[in-house]
Amino acid sequence: MTDKQALPINILMADDDEDDRLLTVDALKESRVLNNLFCVEDGVELLEFLRREGKYSDPKDAPRPSLILLDLNMPRKDGREALQEIKSDPKLRSIPVVILTTSKEEEDMLRGYDLGCASYITKPVNFEGLVDLMRALGKYWIEFVELPHD
Repeated sequence: MTDKQALPINILMADDDEDDRLLTVDALKESRVLNNLFCVEDGVELLEFLRREGKYSDPKDAPRPSLILLDLNMPRKDGREALQEIKSDPKLRSIPVVILTTSKEEEDMLRGYDLGCASYITKPVNFEGLVDLMRALGKYWIEFVELPHD
């Protein structure tokens, strides 16, 4: 770990699949990535978290994330709609969004980049792959990238 940024970053994961959320938590622990992970279940809850509305009105419960991991296929408001809202909001658009999805559709990838995602990653099929991915994401986003502070 470089001394540039030894503090944990806040990662916000939006995914409706509870198993995927739990596996990601375990993978982050296994990969020894320093972070604070917060999870929401759909795009509506994601935007409430980001805008500190409803149950997320206390900043301690909803700190500004340094990075958003976004699933595309969610109920109520899907990841595509949420990404469009995030990137059109001047207060939120500087937060990097990594699409982490099962979709391998070229159209989803192109639309994600067009809407302003930082990366598009297809979810690994096994836990070892997820651990490797979280390790790589952690190394990249924590050690190499300069992220804006709140």
